[in-house]
Formats: sequence, structure tokens, C-alpha cells
Amino acid sequence: MTYRETVEYLYNQLPVYQKTGGNAYKEGLDNSLKLDAYFSHPHTKYKTIHVAGTNGKGSVSHLLAAILQEAGYKVGLYTSPHLLDFRERIRINGEKISQQYVTDFVDLYREDFEPIEPSFFELTMMMAFQYFADMEVDIAVIEVGLGGRLDSTNIITPVLSIITNISFDHMQFLGNTLDKIAAEKAGIIKKDIPVIIGEAEDEEVRNVFKETAERVGAPITFAEDDHIIQSSLKTASGWLFDTKYYLHLKGELSGYAQQKNAATVLCAVKELQKQGNVIPSKAIYNGFAYVTKLTGLMGRWQVIQDMHPKIVCDTGHNLAGMEYIVSQLKSERYSTLHIILGMVNDKDISAVLSLLPRNAIYYFTKAAIPRSMNEMKLRALGEKKGLMGYSYPTVAEAVQAAKDWAAPNDFIFIGGSNFVVADALEYLGYK
Repeated sequence: MTYRETVEYLYNQLPVYQKTGGNAYKEGLDNSLKLDAYFSHPHTKYKTIHVAGTNGKGSVSHLLAAILQEAGYKVGLYTSPHLLDFRERIRINGEKISQQYVTDFVDLYREDFEPIEPSFFELTMMMAFQYFADMEVDIAVIEVGLGGRLDSTNIITPVLSIITNISFDHMQFLGNTLDKIAAEKAGIIKKDIPVIIGEAEDEEVRNVFKETAERVGAPITFAEDDHIIQSSLKTASGWLFDTKYYLHLKGELSGYAQQKNAATVLCAVKELQKQGNVIPSKAIYNGFAYVTKLTGLMGRWQVIQDMHPKIVCDTGHNLAGMEYIVSQLKSERYSTLHIILGMVNDKDISAVLSLLPRNAIYYFTKAAIPRSMNEMKLRALGEKKGLMGYSYPTVAEAVQAAKDWAAPNDFIFIGGSNFVVADALEYLGYK
């Protein structure tokens, strides 16, 4: 098969949560353990860092990978979902897995893994683990797909576990209260493995983590308690942090959520250094300053065009993520705000719409995946919340309409789901 045919096979033959949602979700680790045994446990051949959380786990994973590769390590990075190319999910030192490896992996092992009937995520994860072993990485940063306890990635024994935060998302799988969701995320906490908790302001959530860590015997650190960031300043190019250990640390990622993410990453680095990993200050400064170039990260308050008009996209899509986005929109200066919005139909759409500003022109749309909510239905729901605008059947049409309407001193925001951002970036020529 060609690379294109291989990716189509992966999408069409295996259940893909990214496209179809809950029908593709497989609870339990049975398939992952069977695949792991078949491939002789490839993740045991290198160190791993496990990163879970409702929001921020992608940014934290990329930042850690950037810092570690700047420290001289050969670093694997496994994340999901991708925006433009399947290969974004699997990287070594920022370089995507080769098309040839993807096609060879499927061609070589197809007859053996098909009887197991893995999901798209389960097989993609095992492809990543085997690739990292074949390429002899020193360490791999592994992002949890969904939840933690029953996520496919939870077969690894990492040197460090990280849980960024807890908020409402995927409640049909993880539970409808914060403490239930926290209990699922806490499932990655393992005996004798240090765990960093990025954010746990809710007392019940904090107690879930403390009790789990105590029960299994895992050293636990709450980044909030460490007060590692002493001051932060939003700049035109990102953030400027003064921390306990690093003065004038420039952070390239400019979203408001990055203050919390930075504290989480710095606590994680401190723990990795305690374990004997050599991570010099220069690596930390470079990792924070050049993370997108080093790892290929996209979609985190990404400035597509900085003026005439300014255009920004962000993949934040649940209630907590949108709270940060709305706060940041308020800090921007513009004449008129244009919001290109699409959402998937298994999110808490009503709550998100209630957050969004009414003094904006909306371009309701849908991404090119089955899970997308119909743009007319989304517009009707938006109008009930006082959000007025127009509807467009494709993201490309919505983006073009906003660009046609916007004046030079206006602001265009693109978001609501990963898939809307992906379609927008593709239309705007990103690869």
C-alpha cells in the first residue's frame, strides 16, 4: 500500500474516536496488553514520561519534549489527535515518523494484529512504541488519549507521571463529577513513581489524588503548592516568567493557560533532575522559547496573521479551555470581533455557548468529520444565547467569509474544536 492508502486503511478498518466518537472507544487494556506482548514490550527499552489531564497535556508534553531534546536526549513524543497529518502523532526530536515506516509497519504486521481487533488509537500507540524502540530513543513523552486508568497508554511504567488538571470533558466515559473524573485520571499513578499534579484547586479533586498516591505509594507534588513561578508578564510574543530557579524565562506559547502549564513543566523538570537526568538551564530556556519549532506544536493560541486583521486559532474546546480563550479575547484590542465556531456533538455545547461574547459576529460552521454538529443547528443554539451571525457548511467557506468581511483593525478567532482548527489551517496553506 502507499502511505495514503495505509492511512485510509487505518481510518476505515479500525474504530477511530477522532472521527466517530464513542463508538470507537474501547474500555480496558486487553487489546493493548495483547499488542504489547506480541511486540515484546517495546516501551520497556527506554524511559517514559506519562502525561494526563483534561486540558494542557498537549502543551506540557511538547514543552517537556523540547526541553529534553535541547538537553541532548533523543526524545520520542506521542500525542493525539493530529491536525493535518497522521504522522504528527509520532515524533522523534520534532521530526515526524516517516511515511515509509507507517506503511511498512502495517504491511508487515497486519495479519497478526487484525485478529486482535485493535482500535485506531491502540494500534497507533503500539506503532509509536515500536518506532521509538527501533530508533533507540533515550526517553519518550507519552500523552494519554482519554482518561487515564483505562487508557491504552496505561500499560507503561514511566519514570514520572503528570496530571495537568481536571475539568468537565468526556463525561459519558469518565463520570459526571470532578472527583469521578479525577479518579479516572489518577489511574496513571503507580507505585514508587513520582507524580506531579499541575492544578487541583477543588478540594475533592485534590483529595482523590492525595489518597490515590498514598494508597499505591507514589511520591506526589502539587505544582500550585510549590509556587515555582513568582511573577508572569504577558508580552506580544508570549510570556515572560520569573521563577524560583530561572529569571526572565521567555515562553513562546501565549495562551493564558500557559501560566499553569509552565509551572507544571518546571516542577516536572525539577523532579527529572532529582532522578539524575542532566537538564541544563540553557535547555529549559530554549525549550520554552522555541517549542513550536522544536516539536511542531500547532493550535495553541496560534497567531496565523498578526495584523490587517489579526487571525488566531486555538484548539481549546471544553468549558475550562474556552474560559481561558474568552478571557484572552477580552484582553485583545480590535474594532470588531469575528468568531469562526464549530463544535463536535458530544461536548457540553450549551455551557460553552453561554461563555462566548455576544459582541461578536459569528460564522457557525462544521468540520469535515461525522462528529461535527450541523452548522444550522449550532447557529440556532447560538442565537438562543444571543450569539448572532451566519452559517457555513465548510470551515473554508467560513474562514473566507470572515476574511472578506473583516476590516484591517478587526480580530478573527477560529476555534471550538481541534477539527475546525485543522480544517482552517489546511485551507490557509499549512502543512
